[in-house]
Amino acid sequence: MNTRALVPFARVAGLSPLTSISTSTGLLSGLCQRGAIIASLNHRAFSSRAEARTPLRTCVDCRDTVGILGTKFVVVGKKQQQQIRMTSKITEWVKPDDKSGEFKRQSSVFRDFISAEPGARFPPEKGRYHLYVSYACPWACRTLVARKLKGLEDFISYSVVHWRMGEKGWRFPTPEDKDAAGENVIRDPLPGHEKFTHLRDLYFSADANYSGRFTVPALWDKKTGTIVSNESSEILRMLGHVFDDQLAPEFRDVDLYPRDLRAEIDKAGDWTYDLINNGVYKSGFATTQEAYERNVTALFGALDRAEKHLAEGKGPYYFGDRITETDIRLYNTIIRFDPVYVQHFKCNIRDIRSGYPHLHKWLRNLYWNHPAFKDSTNFLHIKNHYTRSHTQINPHSITPVGPVPDILPLDEEVPAVKAALR
Repeated sequence: MNTRALVPFARVAGLSPLTSISTSTGLLSGLCQRGAIIASLNHRAFSSRAEARTPLRTCVDCRDTVGILGTKFVVVGKKQQQQIRMTSKITEWVKPDDKSGEFKRQSSVFRDFISAEPGARFPPEKGRYHLYVSYACPWACRTLVARKLKGLEDFISYSVVHWRMGEKGWRFPTPEDKDAAGENVIRDPLPGHEKFTHLRDLYFSADANYSGRFTVPALWDKKTGTIVSNESSEILRMLGHVFDDQLAPEFRDVDLYPRDLRAEIDKAGDWTYDLINNGVYKSGFATTQEAYERNVTALFGALDRAEKHLAEGKGPYYFGDRITETDIRLYNTIIRFDPVYVQHFKCNIRDIRSGYPHLHKWLRNLYWNHPAFKDSTNFLHIKNHYTRSHTQINPHSITPVGPVPDILPLDEEVPAVKAALR
């Protein structure tokens, strides 16, 4: 084809390749970065976006590919292909055409396991794995709590992303960032990842065709260079037992999923996940009044249920005298409740410190008496992330000062509770 007969059709911002379309024939042609024609396609033959969503032709030298952007064909490099495949914005929590107004959480994609079974792809080797987390994210912080409770600091390294989530998702902090203090809030520390600026780079490194959300936690295998798992509940379960044969007795004896409580832990996990852990998001991200009221009512019904359980139990933990997965899963939502969810997600029927005395006591015991919980809780990251990343909820990114303090001391109550106790 004579490229002189072609006129510019579309350009991707920041890229040099052009895609052109012949005004006389309607044939689409892609030019790679070296100027070679890599595709000649009948543009009129594609009647829908879905028919041309996957790459059409690829240059064997520079890997540029003819793809589609909206209703226009473009030539893009390998990384930019992934952006085209994304069907919605990173920060778009409810699809605009979803009339239900309901937030629907995407299922995790990477679901492998560290296992001691012979021939396992991911054996429990000390120093082999790395956790990518956010202090803002309750799902990610589950894994940090378990890592410390089980004494796995020398077994699994970790690093923390910046609290701000933009259009490209979580990003790694830079030396210029002065607003994200915290332990291990650093650039991606792994060799070979020096050019990674966002968590998405990690996902595309693991799977060039990945098209899901770029979530934390992400458990990375340094040896094979891939993501083992990005499902927090399964990482929590792994860390609870898979390294036990290599641990000192005081950590090996920490059993987060004891056999005699497994049925109760699983049952609690089902309803607390749906109604509390995810319930705050279903309330806060709702885009209709009906969806919001339905979910926030269910959320407070579940909090009432947890309060009743703790009031009737022996404590100090959810299932008596042992810390279990249930404590870890519930803690990371409840610790964020008063500082963020009450105002930001409109979960304001009651707050924890004045409306749920037994939950409040349980929460403060974990925070003040167990470093694994306190050390994984960073209120700066928590408050800034929600209030400055969710601009559809808080367009001016104003972060409330209160509540003060973020969490009360063990022996202090708010005035209303003090008065009730007299």
